[in-house]
Amino acid sequence: CWGDHIDLDKASKSKSYCDDKRAILEQYGLGCWAISNHLSGQLVCDVIDARHYAFAPASVKGDPKAAKKWAIEMQKKAAKAAKNLGIKVVNGFTGSPIWPLLYSFPPCLPNQLENGYKEFAKTWKPILDVYAENGIRFALEAHPTEIAFDIASAQRAVEALDGHPAFGFNFDPSHFGYQGVDYVKFLRTFPDRIFHVHMKDAWWGHGDGSVGVFGGHTEFADPRRYWDFRSLGHGDINFEEIIVALNDIKYQGPLSVEWEDSRMDRCHGAQEACDFVRSVDFTPSAIAFDAQFDR
Repeated sequence: CWGDHIDLDKASKSKSYCDDKRAILEQYGLGCWAISNHLSGQLVCDVIDARHYAFAPASVKGDPKAAKKWAIEMQKKAAKAAKNLGIKVVNGFTGSPIWPLLYSFPPCLPNQLENGYKEFAKTWKPILDVYAENGIRFALEAHPTEIAFDIASAQRAVEALDGHPAFGFNFDPSHFGYQGVDYVKFLRTFPDRIFHVHMKDAWWGHGDGSVGVFGGHTEFADPRRYWDFRSLGHGDINFEEIIVALNDIKYQGPLSVEWEDSRMDRCHGAQEACDFVRSVDFTPSAIAFDAQFDR
């Protein structure tokens, strides 16, 4: 929902605009199962600084309150746009008022983290109500810099929202592995809240020992880095375990390739990633093993 892909102002109001977008996709044998509204979502709960204005219109530049108000409206419009597009999921970010407190020194003040989750819930509940009213679900891509970035913080986010039914996750294992988070356990912890899946790979433990998990202010593809994103099948994510878990929790949504690999040509990577997903996405059994011997 940025660039020239989808204009949320138009898509939230005009079914014919959305029909035209779908017609273009269908002309080339393509479909649409979700839309992505990450960038404006980052402004909803973040402590806004100069970086964030690149995601917002020029009219709100330099005004954090106006930027946040605009971002909240964009999230609500995304729900209405999704309905007009005939899809059920919007993927995105939430931002976080407490991400800067990740490493707790100076020590967090009493209730500082709790208050951050309360602020998140107070801001997002009205947005999620709009999603529920339109029959749409919001899938947070659990990710460093978001209110949820591992299993514990994701559980806390769900609890803060009182288990709002419109809130769930866009599962992306590449953001968990290098943190040391059990990404398969994430799936089994939230079986009813996995609304979308990103197939994306990463490797870790490949640097020269001079850069840690926090990245050392280095750029991607710097050979000193402890971790980096890789094209599917070239990293350390165990996708077979992921497919097994997705089948176990009865996930029926798409497997969406999110491709980032600074070391590889992206056109080569696109074809390779497509082939890789097809190779690992096996059909689950419809019967118990022993039942196949029944007569």
